[in-house]
Amino acid sequence: MSGTDAQSMLRPAVILPFLLTGTIWGSTWLVITGQIDGVPAAWSVFYRFALATPALFLVALLMKRRLKLTRPEHVLAAIVGLFQFSGNFLFVYHSELYVTSGIVAMMFALLMVPNAFFARIFLGERVQTGFVIGSLVAIIGVSFLLVHEWRANPDAGVVGGNVALGIFLAMLGILSASVANVIQANPTGRAVPMVSLLAWAMLYGTLFDLGFAFVTAGPPPFPNNPDYWLGIVYLALIGSVITFPLHYNLVREIGAGRTAYNSILTISVAMLLSTIFEGYKWTGLTIAGMVLAVLGMLIALKARRQKAIQVQQSAALRHDVD
Repeated sequence: MSGTDAQSMLRPAVILPFLLTGTIWGSTWLVITGQIDGVPAAWSVFYRFALATPALFLVALLMKRRLKLTRPEHVLAAIVGLFQFSGNFLFVYHSELYVTSGIVAMMFALLMVPNAFFARIFLGERVQTGFVIGSLVAIIGVSFLLVHEWRANPDAGVVGGNVALGIFLAMLGILSASVANVIQANPTGRAVPMVSLLAWAMLYGTLFDLGFAFVTAGPPPFPNNPDYWLGIVYLALIGSVITFPLHYNLVREIGAGRTAYNSILTISVAMLLSTIFEGYKWTGLTIAGMVLAVLGMLIALKARRQKAIQVQQSAALRHDVD
């Protein structure tokens, strides 16, 4: 990172949202565990976004973003909502019934891998060699963590209480989030203000969550535990409504490549909280896995950043020639 880049990153308008989003998103993985303790996961997902949706529409109004969408834009919002705010979160909540929250967070740090794969297929974006190498290193590291999780679970071979099912659900959640990430980047999605697209997508996703919860879990439960509802408020307002605008403002300020580095902060916070509150045990295998995962992510993200710089330089050169 050059001196200019470092100064750009250390500006309060950048470093504070950077640290805030990474820390908040790192904490949400643990909070989710309290949302699935005695309450059907599907209803917890619905409650979260039933509260977050009107708040996000309010944010869009305060930011003076257009909320009226065309028919194709509504179709896109519905698809993004189905994959992002339904499939992704439903799979994640259910996966944490079987796998430690920090491990699920670590798996989601590999979201950049299917993102690149789908972007190559649907958007024609090329993948850098450094990105492939870094991704493989990170995958090996996460695999070490998953092997430890498997060994630590005495019921690993029993469906209904096993790590394998949790891993499978987390992988489906990753794929769902990746599909949402890629399809919203098409020309239709780029024409819509991000906050507006997210608000409508969240609304469509919430409606699907409601139907799914009724079909799979029956009538809605209303827990008496205040901590449960405090968790809903935290996940909906702090973990969803506040962080999304901060995140996308960072993308505008420092670019998507450098913004992606806060995923390292996110998994670090998630693993720390998992160690403190879930009794996660560190061994030589898990330490090596964590180191490899972070190192691989750094290599992959650096390759993505170099690619972005090359694209910008090529565009500038073409502009100069013209």
